[in-house]
This record gives sequence, C-alpha cells and structure tokens, in this order.
Amino acid sequence: MEYRQLGYSGLKVPVLSFGTGTFGGGNEFFKAWGASDVAEATRLVDICLDAGVNLFDTADIYSYGMSEEILGKAIAGKRHRVLISTKATFRFGEGANAVGSSRYHLIPSCEASLRRLGVETIDIYHMHGFDATTPVEETIKTLDTLVQSGKVRYIACSNFSGWHLMKSLAASERYGWARYVGHQVYYSLIGREYEWELMPLGLDQKISALVWSPLGWGRLTGKIRRGTPLPAGSRLHKTAGMGPQMPDEYLYKVVDALDAIAKETGKTVPQVALNWLLQRPTVANVIVGARNEEQLRQNLGAVGWNLTKEQVAKLDAASAVSPTYPYWHQHQFAERNPLPVPPPPAESK
Repeated sequence: MEYRQLGYSGLKVPVLSFGTGTFGGGNEFFKAWGASDVAEATRLVDICLDAGVNLFDTADIYSYGMSEEILGKAIAGKRHRVLISTKATFRFGEGANAVGSSRYHLIPSCEASLRRLGVETIDIYHMHGFDATTPVEETIKTLDTLVQSGKVRYIACSNFSGWHLMKSLAASERYGWARYVGHQVYYSLIGREYEWELMPLGLDQKISALVWSPLGWGRLTGKIRRGTPLPAGSRLHKTAGMGPQMPDEYLYKVVDALDAIAKETGKTVPQVALNWLLQRPTVANVIVGARNEEQLRQNLGAVGWNLTKEQVAKLDAASAVSPTYPYWHQHQFAERNPLPVPPPPAESK
C-alpha cells in the first residue's frame, strides 16, 4: 500500500481508505449502500488492515450514529493500528442549534462521536459542509480548541466551495489556529468539476483531496452499459435522484472507454476508474466502500499498478466536458494560468 502526505501536515495516509457508510443501514438511504453488522464490519476492517488500508472514514449522520458505533466495535483492540476520520455539521437532533459548525454544536458533536467510536482522539475531523451562518472564526477557533485539547489531531473540510475554503484558511493564518489539511470531495471520471477550481486551490494551498464516491455514485461498477437494464441489486434504484446527474450517453461513452482499457490491462472497470483517480494532482486518498468482502477485495485491486499515460489520456478525452464560466475563459490563458490537468479537447468545447 502506498502512503501519501495529507496536505500541509506530517500525517501520511494510505491511498485507499475504507468508507463505513455501509455500516448499520439505519434507514432506507443507507440500507441501499449496505447494512453491515458488527461481525461483518470486523471482518472488513481486518481485511483492510491486512492490505495496509488503515484509514476508516465515517460521519455522525451515517445511519444516525450507527456507523460510528459499529466502527468503534470493529476496531476494538486495534486502535493503535488505525486512523479514524469522522465528520460533523449536518443536522443531528432537533432544535435550532442541533446543526451547523457553531461552537455550541461542534463541541458536543465531537464528544458524542468519541463516545460512539470508543476512542479518545479523532485523527481527522471534517466539517461535513460549509455553515454560512456561523462566522468562520468561530468554527476554526472551536476546531483549534479541539486540537489543543487532544480530542482531534487534524482538521479537514468537505464539499466546500473555493471561497469557503480560502476564507477559512485566511482565519487560520491570521490567528495562528489549526488549519484545514484535507478536503473531502466528490471526484470521479464522470464528475470532474473538482478540477476547475478546487484542484488548483489544493495545489496552491497544499490541501489534499480525499475523494468520496469515486465510482460516480455507483455508476462505474461495470454493471451499467449501453442497452443493458439497471441491475436489480443496484443502489441507484433508490439513490439515483439524490446524487449527481448526467446524460445517459455521456455515461455510456465513459464506460465504453473504461471497458476498452479494462480489457487492455486485465483489470475490472472499477479498478481502472479508481486507478485513474490515484494519478490525479492533489489526490492523497480515495475512499472506497463495500457491502461485502468480495466488493472490498475487488476495490483493493486498484493499487499496485498504474495506467499508462496513453490510457489516462483516453479516459481524459472520453470524460471531458465543457467547463462553465469563468473556467472556459481561464483555460484560454494557460500561458500564465497553468492548469493542473489538460483542458478538454477543442472539439468538446
């Protein structure tokens, strides 16, 4: 397993981590992801550790705390071997203050996560979304307090816009508080908007990407192809309308390219899609999920090899879309505004 530095920090993380949104199945949405109990979760954790995957990602809202509780039981006696990432901000409970990134909400949220996980420290604590109603100074100062108290080691954010992240970093710099070192983002071969602003920001400010839903909200599993009905067991039957949308023809074009390269490499479609992500700038970690041992072992096969430059270029071309303003305009000024990855081919603009 390869390990990479997490942003502007001394922490190294494996290039793959295990997302435990599949633990618990606390409601219909999460049941569509998976519903691993403690026994299955423990087995999956052990498989991960044997493969060098020692980072486990969860959140307080995943199955309303059940994911954290099950993960805590699954890592019992193994805390010295694992890194734990969890999140807060989204609504957890009733009342006007049971949501957001205020001091009032974050401190008890962190303490509750610690109790559910059965640990004394969270290794990476994410703000699950941006709270525009709380001053960023209040949020960052609260997170700094959690770091100083030893309850949190590193802080990160998730699903921020560029200005959200820069405003937060400015507060950290101004007052000498803890600084976001990672940004958990949606990024996939069929969701490349991360490249337009957040990737350049990550390079400039040394913020690593931890990628969620790397298989495009379950669309790049290799089971969805042109002229083929959606498999009966696909979670997309219940979750398709809740995630990113795209034209069917665009999806099929990307899957066609993945199929061709999967045949060239002898790998599966998901393995190729994950390996492509691991070769992108700023990406330190890709979060993979699995409803069972078979899925997990397949995802683990995404490392230990690399696509060729030519294969990466083929996937880039197949998945390219025309950027929105101001990015299409900025792409014309690459001479003084260099791009982290090549722009879409001229014919796709």
